[in-house]
Amino acid sequence: MSAAGQDQSTLFRGDEGELRLKDAKSVRGTPAKAMPAFILGEELADLAETDPRIVVATADLANSSRTRDFANRHPDRFIDFGIAERNMITAAAGMASCGLVPYVATFASFAGILAAEAIKTDCAYPRMPVRIIAHHSGISMGFYGTSHHATEDLGMMRTIADLTVVCAADANQLRAILRASVDHPGAMYIRLGRGRDAEVYAQVPADFAFGKATTLREGKDLTIIATGSQVHAAITAADRLAETGASVRVIDMHTIKPLDESAVRAAARETKAILTVEEHNVVGGLGSAVAEVLVDEDRLPFRRHGIQDEFSLIGPPAALYAHYRLDADGVTAVARELLQIN
Repeated sequence: MSAAGQDQSTLFRGDEGELRLKDAKSVRGTPAKAMPAFILGEELADLAETDPRIVVATADLANSSRTRDFANRHPDRFIDFGIAERNMITAAAGMASCGLVPYVATFASFAGILAAEAIKTDCAYPRMPVRIIAHHSGISMGFYGTSHHATEDLGMMRTIADLTVVCAADANQLRAILRASVDHPGAMYIRLGRGRDAEVYAQVPADFAFGKATTLREGKDLTIIATGSQVHAAITAADRLAETGASVRVIDMHTIKPLDESAVRAAARETKAILTVEEHNVVGGLGSAVAEVLVDEDRLPFRRHGIQDEFSLIGPPAALYAHYRLDADGVTAVARELLQIN
């Protein structure tokens, strides 16, 4: 990265004006500087300027996660463990036990699935303040296939006691999550996409709080409860449905655990149907968490939308989102089915 002509930090961060990546179908012209994975290292480096406890580690993915940006500014507080994800998380627990606040980043398939036991036993059980950054979650790895897709991690993580589980919808929300995470008690699993998420929040949300969902649209006919990469698709679907006369509430359920049960109960009492949307298996994730709350409420039409309990296909991410109806068109179609709108 230091050789002449090899440093691509400007490309990844988008420092030169509104630099945009060229793959229009996949990126849809999103400014590079607004992409979550690409601001991760930068934001952590900023936080570390005033907090000497913060350390960052990766498992041979410093460029993919852009933790390279942290390493460039704080090389003495950065560790690349190589392809040793479980060792990295266990070592991070050791660092936390000495008073540090470690942020460890790797693909979600390796963090939340491969290293689940280390997260449970070494981080959550002793309540160590380790922040696991699980990037490239869901089906965002595309052609890399089943071993690299992570459509089970939310289900696995939310069953671990004393573990906070949160999903970032865009770059600004990720900044808010990171800032709020520094002094948050216990271990945390922070789920990201591949860093190409469209903007949901124009500014860093000042009122962000773990366990407190954000209502982005009000409505009375349907509530769409979405998380992570699906929040933007849910907003677009709500806008399109409004053109047909349907009034749709949109809730960003960024924290999967602890879940904002009050927001779910209010939606059940104030709107006519609920649709959950997630880039995850419909079994065990956001939809299951919401269903566990709704079982105590009066019955209303409810549908879980995501990967329908199958191993996801292999292909370009944009094509996979369309296939599983996890893009704006797909979410709109599913909502219309639930509302029985022709």
